[in-house]
Amino acid sequence: MHSHRSFENPPALPHHLVAEVLERALRDHPAYFEAQLKAEWEAASVLVGTALNDDDAGFVEYWCVRVGTLAPSGSPLLGLAGLCLGHTARRFGRLGAEALALAGSLAARSEADPEDVDARAQDGYDDVRSFLGLW
Repeated sequence: MHSHRSFENPPALPHHLVAEVLERALRDHPAYFEAQLKAEWEAASVLVGTALNDDDAGFVEYWCVRVGTLAPSGSPLLGLAGLCLGHTARRFGRLGAEALALAGSLAARSEADPEDVDARAQDGYDDVRSFLGLW
């Protein structure tokens, strides 16, 4: 029997729910591995949905920067924040100085130590440079 997996982009959520989920993921580090995975998965889904579908560029950038700055080393949210900065650059055609610096920093950390930040940060930074004409 062959199963097919499908992927759907998560929707954008109301801003108060985005803030609640992401703040909880950044604040709480559950002692139980399964609880931590659930919190990270939920935060990842919310961040991606926001980056891909929310029309408030400032809100999207704020949360990408906040997650990319505050998530602990080794968290999958770091690479994802870098990737989402790439989505933000593609969708809105701009990033602020702090977001641009963070995208570069996360990519450099990923190159230096993939255990610290996963390779999605490098993909995101490639998108940032491409869509903002920084090559």
